[in-house]
Amino acid sequence: MIEFRSTAVVAPGPEGDTTVLHPVSLTLTERRISIIGANGSGKSTLARLINGLVEPSAGTVRITPDRTEHSGAAPSIGRGHHAAGSTERGTAEAGPAAPLDTARDGAAVRRAVGFVFTDPAAQLIMPTVAEDIALSLRRRIRNKADRRAAALTALERFGLRELADRSVHTLSGGQKQLLAIATVLATDPAILVADEPTTLLDLRNSLRIGDLLFTLPQQLVIVTHDLELAARADRTLVVADGAVVFDGAPAEAIAHYRASVAEEPDTRAGTAPAADTHRAAAPNPDLPSAPEITP
Repeated sequence: MIEFRSTAVVAPGPEGDTTVLHPVSLTLTERRISIIGANGSGKSTLARLINGLVEPSAGTVRITPDRTEHSGAAPSIGRGHHAAGSTERGTAEAGPAAPLDTARDGAAVRRAVGFVFTDPAAQLIMPTVAEDIALSLRRRIRNKADRRAAALTALERFGLRELADRSVHTLSGGQKQLLAIATVLATDPAILVADEPTTLLDLRNSLRIGDLLFTLPQQLVIVTHDLELAARADRTLVVADGAVVFDGAPAEAIAHYRASVAEEPDTRAGTAPAADTHRAAAPNPDLPSAPEITP
């Protein structure tokens, strides 16, 4: 579960402060949440608050990780044009997870929330594929041989085993993004945030990565310009001018976004958020939260 409570982000500047994200209160319990909006609308800022890449200037962000173990639950990805993986959930640990504050509990939050960037080059830093996976496991597995074995097992799950000793620089765009996701998931986070993960990919690899993300057992928050991908979520947020202006079912959210683009294609940037924010069955602190959807 992800909770925003009067969360705002303000960036100081030489000519005064700029509000990047206006105060927002949300409780996200659904398994699949998509975030859509124009470039510069604030959607990436909203996503980066979840794992502490951005800290709130006001308010709080708290996450309550699902204590269910996800190890070994990565889907197998084939070579087909539109390959869908399969997942299985492990055995839940005893006892409820304690909420984590992204500003106060930064290290624990980063262990619980994985983040996938638009450009995989931003997070692939080791010379070879296997070494990159092994690097993410260094705190969990101290023995080098065991760490190598675990890295190869992770690569096998994602169909990358044969590339283990290849230079990451020789991989295709789709292979790099798949490796970036595998590297993040190797640490078994409870929540995965993906910031425009298919933007730099061709159609075939976009479909492949989309299928992978939507078959994971982790709670998924995906920022995307791909409205077909956004429509696969359980809930969609529309962000404009640094505010969540619509929160509801994907089909209704996408329709709202399309209408707003058609009506105001060039006048939204730099304006204050509309006072009559539209919502559709949206949870808020004063109303019951939407039920969690089990995959």
